[in-house]
Amino acid sequence: MPPDNAAVSMPSIRRRLVSMVYELLLAFAALFLPFLVFEFAVDASHAAAVEHGRQALAFFVLGAYFIHQWSRNGQTLAMQTWRLRVTQADGTALPPRRAALRYLLAWMWVLPALVASWAFGLEHWHALGAIAIGIALWSLTAFLDRDRQFLHDRIAGTRLVQLPKPAKKKAPAQAA
Repeated sequence: MPPDNAAVSMPSIRRRLVSMVYELLLAFAALFLPFLVFEFAVDASHAAAVEHGRQALAFFVLGAYFIHQWSRNGQTLAMQTWRLRVTQADGTALPPRRAALRYLLAWMWVLPALVASWAFGLEHWHALGAIAIGIALWSLTAFLDRDRQFLHDRIAGTRLVQLPKPAKKKAPAQAA
């Protein structure tokens, strides 16, 4: 069901980025238990194949979380906190396939920096700096869009909207 256009607006870029920081904290929490089980299963090995297994586990666990939340009600916990919702460009709910496309495209926030880090042999702080630069550059793509949507949303045919503040509940009248 499309949301009432009068009830939604476009969130500021700042609001979306702050929500993403909160999302990052929640992602660590979502990964805790799967990683704990994985570490016990591989006896905390640091072999190259195991490291790739950790990366694949993170990719699939986060994918399952985001795709489920976006296609269920258009919001993750962080998005609920910041009153953001992801919809299709026409305002309707995301089907799982569109949510999966958005998830894959959202990796463009970090993928170019990861590839550059690998190609140039960057490690530790240098690789982290490359990722920070990649994130900053990707966030600038919102300024190229008339609705201030990030590039991955434009390509996926999705958009983020800001929901209105909920109406305040009136206190029940007390009997005199």
